Amino acid sequence: MMAQISSASPHGLAVASLFVVSSLGASIGPRAAVPDGYVAAPYYPAPYTGWVSSWSDSVQKAKALVDTMTLAEKANITAGTGIYMGSAPRVGFPQLCIQDSALGVRETDNITAFPPGITTGATWDKTLMYQRGVAIGQEFKGKGCNVYLGPTVGPLGRKPRDGRSWEGFGADPVLQGVAGGLTIQGVQEQGVMATIKHLIGNEQEEWRMYNIIQPAYSANIDDRTMHELYLWPFAEGVHAGVASVMGSYNAVNGSAATQNSYLINNLLKDELGFQGFIMSDWLAQISGVPAALAGLDMAMPGDTMIPLLGTSYWMYEMSTAILNGSMPVDRLDDAATRIVAAWYQMGQDEDYPEPNFSSYTTTAVGPLHPASLTGPYGVVNQFVDVRADHATVARQVAQDAITLLKNDDDLLPLSTDTPLFLFGTDQAVNPDGANACIDRSCDTGTLGMGWGSGTARYETFDDPLTAIKANAANVTSYNTDTFPISVATPSSDDVAIVFITSDAGENSYTVEGNAGDRSSSGLVSWHNGDELVKAAAAKYSNVVVVVHTVGPIVVEPWIELDSVKAVLFAHLPGQEAGESLTNVLFGSVSPSGHLPYTIPVAEDDYPSSVSLTSFNVGQIQDTYTEGL
Repeated sequence: MMAQISSASPHGLAVASLFVVSSLGASIGPRAAVPDGYVAAPYYPAPYTGWVSSWSDSVQKAKALVDTMTLAEKANITAGTGIYMGSAPRVGFPQLCIQDSALGVRETDNITAFPPGITTGATWDKTLMYQRGVAIGQEFKGKGCNVYLGPTVGPLGRKPRDGRSWEGFGADPVLQGVAGGLTIQGVQEQGVMATIKHLIGNEQEEWRMYNIIQPAYSANIDDRTMHELYLWPFAEGVHAGVASVMGSYNAVNGSAATQNSYLINNLLKDELGFQGFIMSDWLAQISGVPAALAGLDMAMPGDTMIPLLGTSYWMYEMSTAILNGSMPVDRLDDAATRIVAAWYQMGQDEDYPEPNFSSYTTTAVGPLHPASLTGPYGVVNQFVDVRADHATVARQVAQDAITLLKNDDDLLPLSTDTPLFLFGTDQAVNPDGANACIDRSCDTGTLGMGWGSGTARYETFDDPLTAIKANAANVTSYNTDTFPISVATPSSDDVAIVFITSDAGENSYTVEGNAGDRSSSGLVSWHNGDELVKAAAAKYSNVVVVVHTVGPIVVEPWIELDSVKAVLFAHLPGQEAGESLTNVLFGSVSPSGHLPYTIPVAEDDYPSSVSLTSFNVGQIQDTYTEGL
């Protein structure tokens, strides 16, 4: 069926070959069998939208508009180009801006880099979760972006070394669900569509993507575990009225998430009653008709698995599939209706601002069509400042997330007159600039967020060293991760503050040997952090350890040392790393955060089933044998 569709393409055999090879990537080479009891059962046809009362008016308006569209127009709005989706200008439906990240508007200026989800989760404060969502929604709307690609509730944090768990709110389905739901509420009250992601089982970065020789790993999840853990946060998002869902790269129970009829048609659209549209993650779609029949509504960014060739599984291929009978037109009608209904549901048909920024250039003038190398050119960046007073919300989240793990002898709060000696490069901003590394793909300077598509640029950055110097009278800084031999003998009143980190991110970058997941570093602090703490503890009788981390790290090598009097997990503070910390250090507020994950005495205290899945010929099977 797929070959038939593509061979009818005006681009001929080359497109047909690409279509077939890419969509059958999982079949090349030996394929490991999905264990008994885990195989995803087929579930067809895709349910229609419109049967939930809170969406009925928007769906009726959407159906009326879609009825006026041509086949080509309907196909056009179900696929994207870059960070935009297609439009139908003849009938008044615009091109919609769809943009990362879950913590702020990605790759643009004059925005707030909020603390990520893991920090927000550590507050356990529902009011702050909602207020952060409101502020993020205001900034997306202020930039003219229609769709916010957040919140992240998958990965759930099953694997402690996973690269992107920091984008979510913590390793607990209730925490993820409540925080995700409140974020959605705050964002969508501003008229911005939220996108809950990634459905489902994207619990590690390595081997998650299909390619023409190796299928993505299969997350094999039994029914009870699926419902009580991994699907739970998505259910809360649907109950909150989320407009959009993003499918993950990996397979689930043997079937790719973007063409998994049991996952999309049954669990999401039928059981949970999801009324909006589900899009693929960028280049996660691996087929045309199978993905559409399985319930996928939007292909992003519209290309096949090999981008920039001008080929698509949908667009003109979708029209061809309908004309040759491979796909019923009502499936396309429903996909288009779901997209347009979400637009109406958010009120974006009335006075919604157009995009006023470009993620592809920092100059005012640039290509009006981002993929074009020859123009036309025009104003693409208006440098609209959307921050308002949102730094206050960001600082409150960062501050209230700080988690006190130890405070012997009531060392904290510190007096502003206490002589302070700071160690570790995490104390100060990256000397090359807070945005020196693309998508924050380095661990240099204060760690405010992980790396990858879940990041945003820092317009401002409040680092701990600057904030401490603004509060304390006597500060000496050793901005190094190696304990200096020249440190003078301290007095009994001196306090050493040691800053350590652990970083992770998306598999699009490899940082210090870690390809997204903490595959190389493990759950150990980076840059010799354990040795730095132990060296400071050997020299000083009063040591405070400040930890900026994406997730759990093993602290056993030093936390019980007599000189280590206080330990603060400051998580990932975003742009407000300084004052949020000094407010706790000097007693303006009490630390009120709680860990959103467990910390083991040793990494092997976790069950072996939650270790990173290693390479295997054929489809890698990642079976959740730990159950609940």
